[in-house]
Amino acid sequence: MNATPRVLAMLDGLLASVAPDERGALWHLAEQGRELDANVVRLPPGAGVGEHQEDVLDVLLVVLAGGGGLRTGGGDVLDLAPMTVTWLPRTSRRSLEAGPDGLVYLTVHRRRPGLMIKPAVRTPAYEGGEAPCMRDLVCPECGRLSADRAPAFCSACGEPFPER
Repeated sequence: MNATPRVLAMLDGLLASVAPDERGALWHLAEQGRELDANVVRLPPGAGVGEHQEDVLDVLLVVLAGGGGLRTGGGDVLDLAPMTVTWLPRTSRRSLEAGPDGLVYLTVHRRRPGLMIKPAVRTPAYEGGEAPCMRDLVCPECGRLSADRAPAFCSACGEPFPER
């Protein structure tokens, strides 16, 4: 059986309906069986995504509207303007800051494998105990588990984590 291509979103209509102060993921790829993840994220004017590092995935970032800056781990600031395509290689440190018109961008990367809870292997010497709670590492916006032990922002959608 062959999959059928289809239109998933009309981004001009989506962007036109967004409130000026709206922040976070406006759209995400959610189709079953996909091998990619994609998100449309909006940052209001002056907002940002703090410095972070994605250790597993390369990310393609395409600016759709507005503008801003991408600060690299080396301190360089790259200008982001509409239709700018930027490659964020895995292990690179970066942060984003929206300009005066805000920043709307599309990110695309290989899909992360789903999280699985595997039963513990029990031996006669096993004393039991509970697995550590990782709820504070789950993004409140997109549900992704952060690889950082103390995340400030989600590396997938840019949403800030609640302060601890």
